[in-house]
Amino acid sequence: MIKFDGSDYDHKHDYIRLSGQMQRVFDAIKNGNWYTLDEIHSITKDPHASISAQLRNLRKEKFGSHVIEKRPKGNRSNGLWEYSMEI
Repeated sequence: MIKFDGSDYDHKHDYIRLSGQMQRVFDAIKNGNWYTLDEIHSITKDPHASISAQLRNLRKEKFGSHVIEKRPKGNRSNGLWEYSMEI
């Protein structure tokens, strides 16, 4: 079982939502293609901040130590990033 934590985390209220988000983000990017947060949002319908948090979680040992690549999309000064993962 996935073990989320944090000061505001309440298993009863948050586990299903967070584990569902993590699975949707994982499924969206596991093919090795590159995606911006907005593109992942278009696939999962999850909020951008939640997608970003789940990308960080997927890197953690307790969530699989997945290698999530990050690179700028277009001109670096635009601040737009894209993400990729291969399993």
